[in-house]
Amino acid sequence: MKVGFIGLGIMGKPMAKNLLKAGFSLVVHNRSRGPVKELVEAGAEEAFSPKEVAERSQIIITMLPDSPQVEEVVLGSNGVLEGRIGPGFILVDMSSIAPLVAQKIEKEVLAKGGDMLDAPVSGGEPGAIGGTLVIMVGGKPQIFEKVKPIFEVLGNGGALVGPVGAGNITKLVNQIIVALNLASLSEAMVLGKKAGVNPRLIFEAIKDGLAGSNCLNAKMPLILERRFAPGFRIALHIKDLNNALITGHDLGVPLSFTSQVMEVMQALRVANEDGNDHGGLVRFFERLAGVEVVE
Repeated sequence: MKVGFIGLGIMGKPMAKNLLKAGFSLVVHNRSRGPVKELVEAGAEEAFSPKEVAERSQIIITMLPDSPQVEEVVLGSNGVLEGRIGPGFILVDMSSIAPLVAQKIEKEVLAKGGDMLDAPVSGGEPGAIGGTLVIMVGGKPQIFEKVKPIFEVLGNGGALVGPVGAGNITKLVNQIIVALNLASLSEAMVLGKKAGVNPRLIFEAIKDGLAGSNCLNAKMPLILERRFAPGFRIALHIKDLNNALITGHDLGVPLSFTSQVMEVMQALRVANEDGNDHGGLVRFFERLAGVEVVE
């Protein structure tokens, strides 16, 4: 089975490499040629358009920044749906996009005789490299089972949460929880530091209690070491929270705390820090208090 992969960025490139290592035959496409060359050297085939990927693949994975890019690649000129697709074709969009856009794209795919899953991920670049991504999947159960061997290479094998669109709803829930975790641990650790207590000792004292979380365990060591190189950029978290707020407004769900964290991230964008890892949220609170969360 030949798999197409479109979008070889910070997440897509290591994901594609893992599929190659697992023995999948890949056809790859990306706007910038550098990652394509790297994948071709590792054994993939190059395609020069999304349409060409569709002509040569049974399953296509897209891993792109946001809704407009996925729409362009799938529905646009020279896009996936202009290729020869029909029964047996499956589009697996692993981007994090607006749920309504995922459903719009699914309708077009179904009209061509194909099927679709929306399957956004959590785990950032380390998860993409290590093949440990958490994959949240929306779609038909029988299509999910066909793609599951791919999900098992890329991460946890995937969790089917409902029809197309449910995957991205689940991702938005995930991103709200992560954002609020980051804000609370940042604000609290700044308080501890300002009071004169060693933040590493605070971390060690609380990490196994009720305040402990994967977020705390993953981000506090990086904060203490002032390592803000992106595993998941603030700019991408802004994109996800924007989709969450739009979805919340559409559904009549107030997202008060989410909107507050969004404004913190927007302040970091104004300070040209949105290219940093989202653990860099702590810098907003540090500046307000005039301290840094270091030992």
